Amino acid sequence: MFRKYVAFDIETAKILPPDFGDLHDHRPLGITCMAIWCSDEQEATTWYSKDSKGTPASQMTAEDLTAAIAFLKQKTQEGYSIITHNGLGFDFVILAEESGQWDDCRRLAKGHIDMMFHFFCGKGFPIRLNAAANAIGLSKPADVDGSVAPLLWKQGEYKTVLDYVAQDCRLTLEVAEASERAKRITWITKKGTTSWFDLPNGWLTVEEAEQLPLPDTSWMDKPWARSKFTDWLRADRIICNSNGSDERNEKTCLY
Repeated sequence: MFRKYVAFDIETAKILPPDFGDLHDHRPLGITCMAIWCSDEQEATTWYSKDSKGTPASQMTAEDLTAAIAFLKQKTQEGYSIITHNGLGFDFVILAEESGQWDDCRRLAKGHIDMMFHFFCGKGFPIRLNAAANAIGLSKPADVDGSVAPLLWKQGEYKTVLDYVAQDCRLTLEVAEASERAKRITWITKKGTTSWFDLPNGWLTVEEAEQLPLPDTSWMDKPWARSKFTDWLRADRIICNSNGSDERNEKTCLY
């Protein structure tokens, strides 16, 4: 019996220059919309806020984000396992930042399955979702990606962005389930070859993946530490805006 998964993904609001570097350096990013897709359902549930005219707002309110978090909590109580690709190091921390629900997001993040984090703990480097999707014959849309989604949303291309964020959830589910069946995740390397990482016990939660032995990264120039993804889970971390103020009470300075 395979798990019941619920995938979620967010799209950020801030429009960045082409050479923006690390997204975390530009926070707060805002969230325009998000999608949540259960593995036993035919379509995603999409979330966004509306302005006074009833059209999609420029970004989601803390109230609406809190409702989406409550929905995720409900699904875990119903026996679903939350699954993401880089949700620990990105989606959950941005969701916590924008909603203010740090405790709930920390609990959900620790107990959920982040495919990229599990892979990273085993191999010492990350892979993109599309690299894993390509290995099983799937792909993200060629004309849309996360870097252009904020501009498309601002231009009123709401359906395009909502379809894109839902598709990311669908790809996450497809990769998760295919990998679970095969007991390995495969991906297309930068050289164009296919490689794999064994999953003898299936996907591990964030807490479980952290217990894996550290991989050999001696061949890497600047290997990442696991703390790059997990530091924000510590409730004692100082939270602030990038400019050092605390005007929104909780903004992480970890990245």
